[in-house]
Amino acid sequence: MRREPPRSLADYTPLVFPALMLTVFFVIPFSTMIMVSFFRRDPAGFFKPDFVVDNYARFLSLFFGNVLGFSLMLAIIVALCCVAIAFPFTYLLTKQSRKVQTVWLVCLLSVLSLSEVIIGFAWSTLFSRTAGITNLFVWLGLMTEPQALLPGFGAVLTGMVYQALPYTILVLYPALVRLDPTLLEAARTLGASPIRAFLNVVVPALRNTIVATLIMVFVFALGSYLLPQILGRPQHWTLSVLITDQAIYQSNIPFAAAMAVFLVLMSLALVGLTLLVGRRENAG
Repeated sequence: MRREPPRSLADYTPLVFPALMLTVFFVIPFSTMIMVSFFRRDPAGFFKPDFVVDNYARFLSLFFGNVLGFSLMLAIIVALCCVAIAFPFTYLLTKQSRKVQTVWLVCLLSVLSLSEVIIGFAWSTLFSRTAGITNLFVWLGLMTEPQALLPGFGAVLTGMVYQALPYTILVLYPALVRLDPTLLEAARTLGASPIRAFLNVVVPALRNTIVATLIMVFVFALGSYLLPQILGRPQHWTLSVLITDQAIYQSNIPFAAAMAVFLVLMSLALVGLTLLVGRRENAG
């Protein structure tokens, strides 16, 4: 079925409301943020209108460069961990009965209902010394005394992977369900083991889906705000935490706006890359 091109202005009517919402809730706020990012900070207040590039030049400092580098590194590790865990799990899930799949999907959707605050404090309890998981290790004889596992990088990474993992599974699930089963049957007929068939057939067949999922999880993790504060030390704070610190506690709205503009532009670029990958996959 070929899509008919618009022939009159009335054919564009369904696009009016989405375009209006996009303008009101994204274009106008983002344009205002870009404008404020070039303003000058006023020690007596918030800022005063001007056109300076000092706010963007501060990204070149060692401190903010380290924060940006850590945020990117943390988001990359979270994305890799989520896909490495979710891909084989989702593949095995699609091999189960429809009833088992439904139960697991309902459980995953229930996890999505948890807020970042609940996830953060739940993991802080599990990693604590008094009521944490190390008490179980002591009871099993694996440790001599309970220890606190937070604050630290491992705690931040665990919390962020836990938060992003259900999204990763739900994104990979449709692609794995639609995978042609004859591909695996052909591999098994040629003598490939289940693991080898998975690595040499399933993974290459869904290469574009894996890349798109990595980018999606990376964008999701890049904006993490509460978990680095609850589970980590100040050196584990991401760029989102620093934006809030500059805007609220340092009263440096222009610099916070400049960092927010950079974060939004990076997220938009990665989302565009995801759409490009998806278009190539559909074309193939």
